Amino acid sequence: MEIARYIIENNATVRQTAKQFGISKSTVHKDVTERLPQINSALAQSARKVLDVNKSERHIRGGLATREKYLHQHI
Repeated sequence: MEIARYIIENNATVRQTAKQFGISKSTVHKDVTERLPQINSALAQSARKVLDVNKSERHIRGGLATREKYLHQHI
């Protein structure tokens, strides 16, 4: 439940959450998608919405990171 609250409050990605709690990305994903719905389905749905938005924006963040990388390279 603490993981889900962190994701919701910080609009955090799976990777950011895993780093914050010192656990693997797989554990974060499994906790939110499989274990949490059995404990608190409303909290699980809220956290899942944040993760789904982050997933849909993932390709944009990756493109921006690549752009920044090449902007700072001196040829």
